[in-house]
Formats: sequence, C-alpha cells, structure tokens
Amino acid sequence: MELRADWEFRGLVHQATDPLVLERLSAGGVTAYIGFDPTASSLHLGHLLQICNLRRLQLAGNRPIALAGGGTGLIGDPSFKDSERPLLTREQIDENLEGIRAQLARFLDFSPAAGSTQALLLNNADWLTTIPLTDFLRDVGKHFTVNQMIAKEAVKSRLEREDVGLSFTEFSYTLLQAYDFLRLHLDHDCTLQLGGSDQWGNITFGTELVRKAAGRSAAGLTSPLLLRPDGRKFGKSDGGNERVWLDAERTSPFALYQFLVNVDDVMVPTLLRFYTFLEHEEILELDQRTLESPQERAGQRALARAVVELVHGADALAGAERASEALFAPSIRDLDEALLLQVTADAPSSDISLEELRDGLDPVDLLVRCELAGSRGEARRFVEQGGCYVNNERVGSEDRVGLGDVLHGRYLLVRRGRRDLHLVVVR
Repeated sequence: MELRADWEFRGLVHQATDPLVLERLSAGGVTAYIGFDPTASSLHLGHLLQICNLRRLQLAGNRPIALAGGGTGLIGDPSFKDSERPLLTREQIDENLEGIRAQLARFLDFSPAAGSTQALLLNNADWLTTIPLTDFLRDVGKHFTVNQMIAKEAVKSRLEREDVGLSFTEFSYTLLQAYDFLRLHLDHDCTLQLGGSDQWGNITFGTELVRKAAGRSAAGLTSPLLLRPDGRKFGKSDGGNERVWLDAERTSPFALYQFLVNVDDVMVPTLLRFYTFLEHEEILELDQRTLESPQERAGQRALARAVVELVHGADALAGAERASEALFAPSIRDLDEALLLQVTADAPSSDISLEELRDGLDPVDLLVRCELAGSRGEARRFVEQGGCYVNNERVGSEDRVGLGDVLHGRYLLVRRGRRDLHLVVVR
C-alpha cells in the first residue's frame, strides 16, 4: 500500500505545511529528517513513533536522516517544559550519542546497499559548535523578529510564568533548530522535517529559514502526541516517573512486554497503528476483538509482540513471552536466573538463611515472614483456602517448604492469591 493511504489509515498526520507532502512521499525520492535530543544514552518509547515514521519513509523509497542533537543538546529545547533543563556537558552528550547511534541502527538501513534510500545519522554539533556567533546572528537571526519568536505558544507559556521565565540560552533554541534544517537542505537536499505536534513551532521556523535564506521550498509534518486517558504522556511507567526505555539494560524485553500488555483498552487501536507494521486488515480485526472481548487482551498481546520483536528481536520476544506465561505458572521453574529476576523485578524481597530451610518451613510462617499476612491466624486462613503458592505451586497446611523448592540455589517465589508476590533470597 502506498505511503499516503497507509499514513492516513494510521492517523499519523497532525499538521502539515504542505497538503501535497504525502503525495511526494508516496512517489519516493524525498529526503526527510527527525531530530533526537541526546538527553540520555538511550531512546525511549516516546521516541519510537518517530523512529517508526522514519522506517516507513525508507521502506517507501525515501531517504531518512536521523539527526542527533549534539549541538542543540547543549542548549535544551524549552518547548512546553515547565522549567529549564539542566545543561549537559559535551562529554555527557558524546556518551549519550554513542548509545543512540547503536539503537537507531536496529531500525534503519544505514548500509550502502540501500542505495538512494540509505539512511544517514548526523550530528548537528558538526555545524552548531563551529559557526562563529556573529555569522549565525547575521545569516540566521536577521530572518526572524523577536515578535515572531515570543508569539510561539511553547515560548509564550513560559514567559507568562514569573516564577520560571525563559533564559536567552533556551530562547535561542528555535533559531538553532531552524539552522539545522537549512544545513541539511543545503548539504543533503533535505526538504522535509518531521516531529511530534509539540515541535510545530520549531519546524515552521525551519521551513521559513530555508525559504528566506536559500530561496527554496521545504515542508514540515507532525504526528499527534501520544497521551494516556489521564492526560499523561505515553511511555512512562505506571508510577509516572520512570520512562520505558529501548535499551534492554534499562527496560528489559519482559518489562516492555508487560507494559504494553497492560495498556488501557482505549489506547490499543492507536498504538497498533503507530507502533506496528501490521496489515490494516489485521489491525481492524484486533480493534473489533478489543471492543467485543476486552478480557482476551488480543490487541495488547499483538502490540506487545510486535514492539518487542521490532526493538529487541525474535529471541528476546520468545524469552519475554516465556517469562510472561511462567509468571503465574509452575513453569517458572524452567526460567533461567536472568529471566526469573526480570519477572520478579518489581516484587518486594527478603532474605532467609539456608539453615532455616534444611528441616522445612511451615507455609504459614513463610507468609508472615514475607509480610504477605498480618498474623499467623490470617496466614493460616490463606493456606487453608488454597491461596498460598511457592514457585506458583499451591501449598497446603501439611506441606513444608524446603531446600528442594529453591530455584537456582538461591530463590523462592512466594505468592498469596493472584497478584501479591514476594521474592525470598536464600543466603
């Protein structure tokens, strides 16, 4: 299916400076870019939408440019931020860029074999940290008025707050990003910038600079921001603070799988369109199943499978699915130690001595020790009602928990009821 029809089906277009931009992308041969701020050594789930957009462009016969913000990262984008970001050192940014480069290579084809669609990974520090200040002010700053800059909604919201304000450093960010577009246009014939809808103001400044400084046309295209039903940005953990990262060391494939399997039903149709490359017919079928049988979580499972495989590969997906299936099953015994620790990463834990297990431990005492029951009487009721499990196998009042139950020579997984888990580490 041509790109235009695919993007319209997926709802990927929020704003466009040129109504014919999708037609040109469908025909192929367009060079387009998206910028990524190196504020961490890993990209996160919020970035994945734009990464997928670059991948879709390349598959449709266009050339994608992933622009790492080594220069703009020294300044920080103030758009819709409540306060000024802490400034990173050049050393921190260089370290972060190395991690980002490795991740992008998993999604885009940077090899010469891609021919005219070969993806490029560039760093705007190459030009932003070398241009003389006076040259920048004369060649870029003269094309924009302060009135234009403060009229931007992203800037205006900060200026109206007396407790925060806006430093000149951040105020200059829009001009720096506009200059990126001009440089990419002159050096690589780039004619399109993409981004989230919060980047609209920065993008339109770039298209205007290309027109004024180079006398040529350029376009901007934004995608909708992904928000949860409660208004929070999508891509953070349920706690609301920790991001879901694309780096397996920061967010394991299992944790990513679980995060997506548990997304709200109302978000599933959008996420299937934004984050997967599934055929339209399959997505529509999953929409219907999510609506009619939400308890099956068919859409969430398809989403989790597609994203984990895209980000981490087929082997990691197989491990995540195996761990997910074992989470409440006796097959948890079959997980290797690394997967077992991933499954129990969010569970509280405590220690127990090897000596205490030699003669076997009463499951009632074990529940109390793990703080899964407030008293022995309460614990005894849980055990007698069949609500106590060790390594996902039900234990009764006549059973003893001993050395034969220890996993990998170190662990016991104690569960009360369906959800309350506790990891016991044997010392």
